[in-house]
Amino acid sequence: MAAFVLPHLFFLFVLPYFSVAQTNGTVTVGASLTTEDATPWLSASGDFAFGFHQLDNKDLFLVSIWYDQVPDKTVVWYANGDNPAPRGSKIELTADRGLIFSSPQGEQTSISDPIIGVVAYGVMNDTGNFVLVNKNSELLWQSFNQFTDTLLPTQIMENGKFLSSRQSESNFSRGRFQLSRLNGDLGLRTVNIPGNFRNNPYYFLSTGNSSGSGSGSSSDTLVFNKSGDLSILRDNGQELVLSRGDDAQAYDFYHRVTLNFDGVLTHYSHPKAKTGSSSWIVLWTVPVDICLSTVEDAGSGVCGYNRICRINIDRRPECECPRPFSLLDPADDYRGCVPDFVQDCVNEPSSASNLYDFYRVTYIAWPTGDYDQLEPYDEESCQEACLTDCMCAVAILKGNICRKKKLPLSNGRLVNHYGTAFIKFRKTNSSQNPALPVPGRNNQDGLVILMSAFLGTSVFVNFILISVMCIGFLLIYRYKLTTIGKAESVVERNLRCYTFKELLDATEGFKEELGRGSFGIVYKGVVQMGGSNIHVAVKKLDRILQDGDKEFKTEVNIIGQTHHKNLVQLNGYCYDGPHRLLVYEFLSNGSLAGFLFGDLKLSWNQRTQIAVGIARGLVYLHDECSTQIIHCDIKPQNILLDDYFNARISDFGLAKLLRIDQSETHTAIRGTKGYVAPEWFRNMPITVKADVFSFECCFWRSFVVGKMWIWRLVEREQF
Repeated sequence: MAAFVLPHLFFLFVLPYFSVAQTNGTVTVGASLTTEDATPWLSASGDFAFGFHQLDNKDLFLVSIWYDQVPDKTVVWYANGDNPAPRGSKIELTADRGLIFSSPQGEQTSISDPIIGVVAYGVMNDTGNFVLVNKNSELLWQSFNQFTDTLLPTQIMENGKFLSSRQSESNFSRGRFQLSRLNGDLGLRTVNIPGNFRNNPYYFLSTGNSSGSGSGSSSDTLVFNKSGDLSILRDNGQELVLSRGDDAQAYDFYHRVTLNFDGVLTHYSHPKAKTGSSSWIVLWTVPVDICLSTVEDAGSGVCGYNRICRINIDRRPECECPRPFSLLDPADDYRGCVPDFVQDCVNEPSSASNLYDFYRVTYIAWPTGDYDQLEPYDEESCQEACLTDCMCAVAILKGNICRKKKLPLSNGRLVNHYGTAFIKFRKTNSSQNPALPVPGRNNQDGLVILMSAFLGTSVFVNFILISVMCIGFLLIYRYKLTTIGKAESVVERNLRCYTFKELLDATEGFKEELGRGSFGIVYKGVVQMGGSNIHVAVKKLDRILQDGDKEFKTEVNIIGQTHHKNLVQLNGYCYDGPHRLLVYEFLSNGSLAGFLFGDLKLSWNQRTQIAVGIARGLVYLHDECSTQIIHCDIKPQNILLDDYFNARISDFGLAKLLRIDQSETHTAIRGTKGYVAPEWFRNMPITVKADVFSFECCFWRSFVVGKMWIWRLVEREQF
C-alpha cells in the first residue's frame, strides 16, 4: 500500500512546480525541443513562443520566436533563416554553451554565442525577448541583441546594429534591404548580396524625409517603447517620434515594426482580443513610394535588374518584367529579368528592321544608365538610332531628347509624364540570319527542281502522283470541315476547362478574396500555363440560372471569342456539377474604384487615358465583336487596371446569366443602382445606349468631366 501511495503523494507535491514551469516562461537547463514537439516554450502570458516554426516546405523548420495568439503565428525573430532545420533537428539549453542546435546527423552549433558565464536557466519573456541568465539572475544573452527583420516594444537599436529583411514572404534567407545605424545615420539601404556592400540610403529616418541626408550622431538610439511609439532618442535628450501607438490601448494590441522583404519599413498593430480584425493593421510606413524613393548609382534597385517597380494601393511595391523579358529565376523574383531573345549585331537599317521591332510604352522610366544622348530627335529617328545600335536595348524619348540604354537596366519604375520608351524585341518570324540566302530565292529554286523532276518521269508515275495529291487534298478538306464544326464547342476552343477540385487547389480553398460583385465572389489563384505558374482571378458564379446549362455554355463561348486590349481576358471556366466558375487573367492594380475612392489618386492624364480605354472597349462590345454584347453594369468596380493603368472592362457577357431576383436593385433591373439607364424603369427595349448612360454616370461622378464630351466620344467613336 505504501509503495502505491508514496509515489502518488510525491507527484501531487511536485505538480504545482510543473504548472509554474509551464506558465512563467522559465526554461531549465537540460530542457530540449525537437521538430516533432507540438508544444514550444511559451511566455508567461502565452503571447510568445520559442521553438521550431514549420515552413511551407513541411520538412523544414525555423528556430524562431513568434506571436502564438495571432492566427498566422507571425514570426518576429529567427536564428537560422539561411539554413532552415530539417525534420529531426533538436534544440537544447545547456549550462556552458546556452542554446545548442543539433542536426539529425549530430552536428552542433550554438544559437546563443557568445556566452560568458554559466547559464542557470532561460526565460521566454512576455516582451518577446528570450534571455539566458546566471544563478544571480544576471543577463548573459538575449534575443533582442540579435536583430533579424523585426523590432518589438521595449527593444532598442544602437549604433552599428541593423535590421535585415528576409528574401521573400516565406523565405527567411537574408534579403536585399537593411535598416542600419552607420556613423550616426539611420537609413534604409539596399545590400548587394551575397556580399555585404551597402548602397547609399534610399530613405533617412533621422530627417523624416527621403531626400535629405542623415543628421544624427553615433550616440542616437532608435527606441520602440512599450506604448508602441517608435522614436529616435538624440544624445541631447530630444526625441523625434516616427510613429505613435496608442498609449491608452497599448495593452490591448500587439505591436511590431518590420522591415518587409520588399524594403518597406512598416509599423503594425493587432488586437489581442479574439474578436475583431484577424489581420495586422498598418499604422505607419516608410517610404510612402519606394519605387520613386530608390535611385542607386550601383545596384539593381528595388525590383532587380530589367524590372519595373510600381506601387500598389497598400503602398507596397510590385515588380513586373516588361515585354519581352522573363524572370531569370521564378523562385527568386529579385534576380531580375532577362530578354526572351538573343540580340545579334546588325548595323544595316533594312536588315535590322527585318529582325527587330519596338514595344512602345509610356510612363516607364529607367533614370540611370544612359550611355548616349541624341537631340533634337523625333520618334522615328530615335527608334532608328536604337535599331542599328548593337548595344541599345531601350530608347527613351522625352521632348526632343533621345536617350539610349543598354542592359542591364536598373531602377525601373512607373513615372507620369516621363516620356515614351521604345523597348527593342526580336520578331518571332525573323529567326533566320540575314546573311543567309533570301527565302524567296530558295522557294523558286525548289520549284524549278520539283517541276524538272515531274516532267522527267513517266506518264504512269505522273498519274499515280496526281491521284495521291487529289486524295490528299480531299482528306485535308474534310478534316478542315470537321475541325470547323468542332470549333463551335467551348471545350475545343482555347479556353481551358477546369475541374472544381483544380480551382479549389489553385485558390488554396478560396482563401484570398479579391472582390465581390453581382455575379459572385472573385478569388486569387495560381494555375500552371505553359510550364510556369500564372496568377489568375477565379470568379465563383453563385447567382446564375441553375438550369441554364445551354445558356451558360453559349455565353462562355461568346466571352471566349472576345479579344481586345481594353477587355479582361477569359482564360478558362469550370462546369462541374453544380459549380460554375470563370478563370480570368489577374490584374494586380485592382479596380478603378480602389483609386477613385481610396487614398491614392490618379492624375488627370491617367483619368483621360482610362476614359478613352473604356470607350474603346464598349465600342468593341457593341459593334465590332461577332455577337453584340450589352454589359448592363458599367461602374468603377467593373473596370480593372493593368500594370500600366490601361482600362480593362470585366464581367461583360454575364448579364443574361444573372437571376433577376438576385440583381443588386432587387427588381427586374440588371445593374447597380445609381448607374442604370432610364429604359430599365420604363420597360423599354434595352440597347447599347444603356451602357453609354452608365458610362456617362460613372465618369460624371468619378472623373468630373463634361457629360456631352463623353457621350460624343462614344457615339461618334472619335479616338
